Amino acid sequence: MKLGVYNAVLHDRPLEEALEVIGGLGLTGIEINSGGFLPPVHIPEIEEIAASPAAAKAYLARFEGTGVEIAGLNCNGNPLHPNAEIAEKHAEDIRRSIRAAAALGQTRVVTMSGLPGGEPGTKYPNWIVNAWNSAALDVLDYQWEIAAPFWSEMDRFAKDHGVKVALELHPQNLVFNARDVKKLIELTGATHIGVEMDASHLFWQQADPIAVVRELGPLIFHAAAKDVRINPNARLNGVLDNGFRRLSPDEARVNLGGDEWANEWPTDSSWDFVALGKGHDTEYWTEFIRALHEVDPDMCLNIEHEDTELGRIEGLEVAAEVLKDALAAFEAE
Repeated sequence: MKLGVYNAVLHDRPLEEALEVIGGLGLTGIEINSGGFLPPVHIPEIEEIAASPAAAKAYLARFEGTGVEIAGLNCNGNPLHPNAEIAEKHAEDIRRSIRAAAALGQTRVVTMSGLPGGEPGTKYPNWIVNAWNSAALDVLDYQWEIAAPFWSEMDRFAKDHGVKVALELHPQNLVFNARDVKKLIELTGATHIGVEMDASHLFWQQADPIAVVRELGPLIFHAAAKDVRINPNARLNGVLDNGFRRLSPDEARVNLGGDEWANEWPTDSSWDFVALGKGHDTEYWTEFIRALHEVDPDMCLNIEHEDTELGRIEGLEVAAEVLKDALAAFEAE
């Protein structure tokens, strides 16, 4: 098992300093954001890398002697967005990331399945979470008719470059659970599309990530280490909690493409992303590692830090210790 960090939390510093932080944590991998919702801060020359062996070689030289190596590229976005400006950019970011990954000797690109609108001509994505009425199933049929050909084409593109695309089972995406993964593969016959197993999004859905890993088996290509804590307010509002606040233009906010922005997380949230150990203990993460190891002993498992109660480095330190302890416990058996 290879342990590392998804680099978005370290976008506040140059690549060399990010590598020092990761190496200092006793970890050996960095998953590099390469586009999508976030800019490619640590790989701004990605176009040149994808096109030029010399540029790829020069970029790889920056990792020499650091003890840290690239552990996948990440371009999470919405390539199926009904706004063509957003969809086309995010789709091209995936293709560019696949080309760059191949140039860098990488075999994994992480992204999301995306989410179309609910009907032709609409402006916004439509996330159906409970299709109890026939109209909701009509929306899903329409969305799958968009998703299947897109991912069939992307599967061929990835295969041609010797790269596998790992979809994060993220909310507000068409594919967000095990059933949907199987449906996507059934509809497309894909061999190079699978899953990035981020346990956190399954936790809040009340699914069991370990059971999902064992159910999907070889469709698990890559993994993220992020925990979730269910809060007391879940008793009142459930886990489908929409108490977000719209941020104004004069506040710090993250652009998600076009004129879409990330909102502020609810202050009285039903659940929160937390560092490893604050939602599930080391014993759980040991079993998570065991399940991943059964699929691929060389799986990359990268920490994603989004715990707002902890600073950037503090959160990575907490998560790294739990993850290293879990791996040591597994290896000692």
